[in-house]
Amino acid sequence: MKMRCTLVSVSGGRTELADDRALIFGRGPESKITDKKCSRHQVKLVANYGKQEVLVTQLGANPSSIDGHYLSRGESACLTAGHTLFLVNQSHPFTLKFTDSANSDAHSPKKEKGTVIESSRDTDETMETRRSGPKKNIHDYFAKSPQKLRKRPHSPDDDVPHTKRLCGDEEETSAEEKLKQLQEFAQKESNITPESSTVNASSSTCSDSYWQQIGSLMLFTASGVSDSSKIAGFDIDGCIITTKSGKVFPTSPDDWKILFPEIQPRLASLLKKGFKVVFFTNQMGISRGKLRPEVFKSKVEDILKTLHLPVQVFVSTAPGIYRKPVVGMWEHLCEKANGGVTIDMSQSFYVGDAAGRPANWAPGKKKKDFSCSDRLFALNIGLKFHTPEEFFLGWKAATFNMPTFDPRKSDSNMRLYDPPDASLTSTKQEVIVAVGFPGSGKSTFFQTHIPKGYVYVNRDTLGSWQQCVAACERALKEGHSVAVDNTNPDLESRKRYVDVSQNAGVPCRCFNFTASLEQAKHNNRFREMVPSATKHVHVNDMVFHSYKKKFVPPSLSEGFSEILQIHFVPSFNDKRSEFLFMQFSEG
Repeated sequence: MKMRCTLVSVSGGRTELADDRALIFGRGPESKITDKKCSRHQVKLVANYGKQEVLVTQLGANPSSIDGHYLSRGESACLTAGHTLFLVNQSHPFTLKFTDSANSDAHSPKKEKGTVIESSRDTDETMETRRSGPKKNIHDYFAKSPQKLRKRPHSPDDDVPHTKRLCGDEEETSAEEKLKQLQEFAQKESNITPESSTVNASSSTCSDSYWQQIGSLMLFTASGVSDSSKIAGFDIDGCIITTKSGKVFPTSPDDWKILFPEIQPRLASLLKKGFKVVFFTNQMGISRGKLRPEVFKSKVEDILKTLHLPVQVFVSTAPGIYRKPVVGMWEHLCEKANGGVTIDMSQSFYVGDAAGRPANWAPGKKKKDFSCSDRLFALNIGLKFHTPEEFFLGWKAATFNMPTFDPRKSDSNMRLYDPPDASLTSTKQEVIVAVGFPGSGKSTFFQTHIPKGYVYVNRDTLGSWQQCVAACERALKEGHSVAVDNTNPDLESRKRYVDVSQNAGVPCRCFNFTASLEQAKHNNRFREMVPSATKHVHVNDMVFHSYKKKFVPPSLSEGFSEILQIHFVPSFNDKRSEFLFMQFSEG
């Protein structure tokens, strides 16, 4: 007999739960709930037919409850047959029922849809496949690779069996045989069974799996993870998984599938060889409020449950030291999350899809990579790098483009300014007007090279250009020289200070800071990563590009008595700062 698990609402609506398949449930047409207190992703439900219970994990902001017990966000509890789940507080009740299909098929109403997350029993096929009935063969648990299978030479690291590419009925048979071989090979090589390696959806069902929060870093260590000197690192999006919808970004928490069928057995083979498999992912949407951490945590757990492999997962949720390509996640692995085992860099590697490949880098690959952050992450660390196609499918290495700005070429010994015979200060009263991108080094330059006898005028401190002009006028009337530390990209912004100086009868010089857009953005990211006594205002990309759009090179015709070209020359107080500065910080 076939069993059924059903949530029944007071209105008679019914939502069926498949065995061991996660379902995101909340406000929407599936539940008929319109209450805004109920999130669209209110709870995650995982049915266990054997125990006749459902594991409920709270995802929404407002608590759900089971027979009077309230669940806080991230908390899990078991709902058993005959008991009631209230989706929000004591509202929107759903009673759990387990029935045999022999007794219920004839009277069961049409099944309502929910948001299904793939599990170890789910497939990467379409909803049409789900409607056709339960899976019966092991090869049904893998998606067809979106790339054509290509015959390639066998290498020492290549432990996945290959099949020939055929046509018609023979091609379909070959694909089925390959999928069967892949799964049999994975189980044979890894000696990891589904029962021993499954990462359960909650710590209440698998106490060895746990999440940690370290600043803007989230870290998940699955049950069965073993520390090792050999690290096999992987990005997640576009490397381990892709969207089922075909969209660039997922449309829902369950809009994902394993990218290639070769992935699971290849990872299993790495584990057999003594590698520790580690995923590293940037998820800026969490800090921006576009992605709730509980929802992404649930997604990570479901991915690992589908893979049936013990993996450690690092998640960077904000800008700063942990965001790839900066090496903060890798450093935390080495120092605090590998059991004290020293990592052998020569045997470790990293795989990711953000590799700087241009448009049309391969047949059928018209879009360029969205960034080069994965390649640069490996470069910053000093690891061998592969793309997913190279590592899992054996494709030849594709061409790629590096960023135009390379911090490793920064020269601390270059000349600070031109012309070299100019004087940075004057014994006579004057006005110095800075011109340059945010982050081009203006403030540091003035604090280091302009004496305190100059009155320092800065919009970040005074609040508006009107206040800056007024402060400049007062200082000149009091007999002081003035240093104006603003961006001043165009003729209008500079004319204000030229006019003030001419009215006071003093010369006005221009210090043009020559740092490029890429250099300035790098400097901005760097100063957010290192401790500093000076509190820097965060600058977003819109400000940088606004400056670039408005910029007009300064000229003597504007009324300046002299124009100096000030070059960015990095200097460091310690080796740590120098190390971070010389890293690529954006792909």
